[in-house]
Amino acid sequence: MSAVSFNAVGRRKKAIARVRLIPGEGNITINKRPLDEYFGLETLKALVRQPLALTETGARYDVVVNVRGGGYTGQAGAIRHGIARALVKSNEELKPAIKKAGYLTRDPRMKERKKYGLKAARKAPQFSKR
Repeated sequence: MSAVSFNAVGRRKKAIARVRLIPGEGNITINKRPLDEYFGLETLKALVRQPLALTETGARYDVVVNVRGGGYTGQAGAIRHGIARALVKSNEELKPAIKKAGYLTRDPRMKERKKYGLKAARKAPQFSKR
């Protein structure tokens, strides 16, 4: 293992991504699978690459990710958050640009809990006068 690596944790909804940046050629590995194999949608692949594209460090680091929980969209958001945090650890001068783009902000939106007497979080049973 290389001596220089930058670790960070990213979160979104129920997904938690542990990200490691290692100096390399720009390979992104998620749960021991390449990015293109893990995510089918191009939008999710682009979402994961956003912090690297913004800072133009895509070819400088290999990204190794371990992600659990949530769905594909939540996992992609968590990975983006983790990569952004790891990039700031690697070079503090990148922080203003990454923060301005909003990649360091943890998205607080979560699934709303179901309430008793209702069919879902807000959906009520059909109303009948009689």
